[in-house]
Order: sequence, then structure tokens, then C-alpha cells
Amino acid sequence: MQQNNDLNFELQDVNIVNSKQAKKAVIATGIGNAMEWFDFGLYAYLAVILSQLFFSGVDNSGLQLVLTFGTFAAAFLVRPIGGIFFGRIGDKYGRKIVLSTTIILMALSTLFIALLPTYEQIGVWAPILLLIARMIQGFSTGGEYSGAMVYIAESSPDKKRGILGSGLEIGTLSGYIAASVIVTILTLLLTDEQMLSWGWRIPFLIAAPIGLVGLYLRRHLDESPIFQEMEKAQEESEDNEQFSFMDILKYHKKDFLLSTVIVAFFNITNYMILSYIPSYLTQVLKVKETTGLLIISI
Repeated sequence: MQQNNDLNFELQDVNIVNSKQAKKAVIATGIGNAMEWFDFGLYAYLAVILSQLFFSGVDNSGLQLVLTFGTFAAAFLVRPIGGIFFGRIGDKYGRKIVLSTTIILMALSTLFIALLPTYEQIGVWAPILLLIARMIQGFSTGGEYSGAMVYIAESSPDKKRGILGSGLEIGTLSGYIAASVIVTILTLLLTDEQMLSWGWRIPFLIAAPIGLVGLYLRRHLDESPIFQEMEKAQEESEDNEQFSFMDILKYHKKDFLLSTVIVAFFNITNYMILSYIPSYLTQVLKVKETTGLLIISI
């Protein structure tokens, strides 16, 4: 396979799409993505409570919190696996099936967390089941974000691809804000005993109907124009050789490594501020819990 570096574009290289279709793509993927990170945000903002419920077998409260965030981090270990798995499915069967499947997995795993018994009820199985749920969330998120970004890119006009693609990140931050606001409201309305007893389950239960809304929107999407063209070209061509990951490393190694570093630095900062800081303010600096959540929301 030879790499074509010719920058003289032809008409077939221009992505022509319907503006209505592009708008639907941004809304459907943005709402679905907001739901995915709404679930991630809930876990982070309820980390102090979850540490007491699922790791009460550990006497040290600081270690409880470390184990809780360790379970949170476990999702990131399987995200690349989810990206590879769903990426292959998306290339073979279409983008829609990936976007629908990932949002179902995320909603079900979040509902599973809402219904989990605590350490006092089933012992060590409680944190094990919590870990499994988090890994399912991470697996689905690996396919969700990359699949949604590809779908938006393929459904956007060339001149608006960047700004429409940013709608996905707006969805991510909106999910975090929604999670922070809901947890803050519950913390203000309920006592500490009520939050520990049953209040913490409410936000996770809310994620299920949000997931159904996202699924409805995504099931009514059309396949992206570029994917339809790719399918048609593969049917007409006898050469079905595809651009592989090794080809990316061979022809775009510098761009790949640079992108990896940029995303790594962004995510380290992003999750430190949005996910860990509320617990740090509460546990270390002894700031009132609602104050820490309001700071993140603002």
C-alpha cells in the first residue's frame, strides 16, 4: 500500500452533506455523549459516599477513597479495547450499530450500579461487582467517543467539521455539569444518613431514561454519507485492502504520537479537576461537600 501525499483534491474528495442531517448527527451524538459522561461524573462526585458503602471493610477512610478512585480508573484500562472492538464493528457493519450498542451498555451498567448491594450486605462481592460495572462502562465509552467523533466528522460539511465536532466535547462537559448539579441538589435536600442509605442511588437510576432518549435519537439516524460511499466502493472493487493501524504508524507516526501526548495531557488535567477535586476539597481540605460540588458546577 502506497501513501498518497498529493494535495490536489478532486470533486469526489469534497464531503457534501445535508445540513439537516449534520444537525441531527450533532444532537444525537452530543446527547448520547452527555449521558455517557453524566455516568462518569456521578461516580466521581459520589466517590466519598461510594467509598463508605463499597469499601467499608477497609478501616482507613483515605484508603477507602483510593480504592474507590482505583475502581474509577479501571474503566480507562479497557477503553482502548472498547475502541478497537467497536471500531472494527463500525467499519464493517456501520456507525449506527456502534452508537446504539454503546449507549445501551452504558445505561445498563449504570443501572446495575444503582441496584448494587453494599459491602455490609454481600461483603467483598460488592466492590467486585462495582469494578465489573465500571469496566463495562469503560469498554462502552471506548467505542462511544471514537465512534461518535467519526460519525460527526463523516456527517459534517468540510468547512464546519471542526466546529460541529466540538459539539461532542460540549456534550461531555454538559454531562459532568448535570451530574454535579443533581448530586448537589440531592446533598442539599437529603440528610447524610439518607444519602448513604438510598439517596446515592437516585442519580444512577436517572441515567437509564436518559439513555433511552439517546438510543431513540440514534436509532433514527442515517448512516454517514462517507460510510455509505465506502460500502459502495468496497462492493464495486475487487481490492478490499483496508488502511490498518500499522499503516497509520508507518505513514503518520509523528501525527499519531503528537495527538496521543496532547490527549493525554488534556485528560490528566480534565479528570483531575472535574473528578478528583470535589473529593479532595471534602476529604483533605474539609470544605463542605455542597461547596465543592458548586465550585465544579460553576
